[in-house]
Amino acid sequence: MNWKYFIGTLITLPLLPILYFQGKSIRAKVPPLPEATGHEGTCENPSSNRKHIRVIALGESTIAGVGVATHQEGFTGAFAKELSYLLGTSVDWKVYARSGYTAQKVVDRLLPKITESQADVIVIGLGGNDAFTLNRPSKWASSIRSLIASLQHQFPNAILVFCNMPPIKEFPAFTPLIKFTIGNLVEILGERLQTIVREYENVYYFEEKITVEGWMEKFQVQGTSKDFFSDGVHPSQLTYQTWAKEIANGVSQQLTVNSPTFPVQTPTIGIH
Repeated sequence: MNWKYFIGTLITLPLLPILYFQGKSIRAKVPPLPEATGHEGTCENPSSNRKHIRVIALGESTIAGVGVATHQEGFTGAFAKELSYLLGTSVDWKVYARSGYTAQKVVDRLLPKITESQADVIVIGLGGNDAFTLNRPSKWASSIRSLIASLQHQFPNAILVFCNMPPIKEFPAFTPLIKFTIGNLVEILGERLQTIVREYENVYYFEEKITVEGWMEKFQVQGTSKDFFSDGVHPSQLTYQTWAKEIANGVSQQLTVNSPTFPVQTPTIGIH
């Protein structure tokens, strides 16, 4: 039994009516934003004579680019651009993502739509909606294992990279109660994901918790926490591009381990 989840459930159950009305109030105040346009592209590297790296991005609203106009401005476009620079090669990318999707919906509704037969890197951003819908860690784990098994069957040579869990405790639009309950749950799901990826080869997870203060210090960003969010919930262009560069650094490290012919231009971070 996950005691953190059990205790959290005991605390949360009496608060569900309050959470419900606070959630309705937030939805009324935060207008829905569209998903980004331009679901595929190529980052050309003129100096490269190697084959293109093929990237698939898969997940919920953050991968769908909610908060920016195009995927070039969002996570996937920035990730591909940075990876192209780090590895000195061109990168083809495509996005399969929908706002509001849980891990199970990605398995059921998005995986059947993937038309590619080959991929080198699959980047996955999930967790927010599983927390918002109060999914149990056991259900989350089952969905994640199904996702990994399906992707490894279809793309046996690809590396799978799960992005950091969404920093729900940082969302300016959320009340302290929602930050506490949903924020704690998403951290529990992240801990379960950290355990799951250890069961597989070529599957990695960025386990570091994202905090606005930490990012501002690490990347010497001037401004306030609101600059990192487009609507108080979803990332801004600044966040997407900062996040994408950090993930690309870690992915480039894994690719160079598996294929030492790729040079890495800048220091990298570790992923597990």
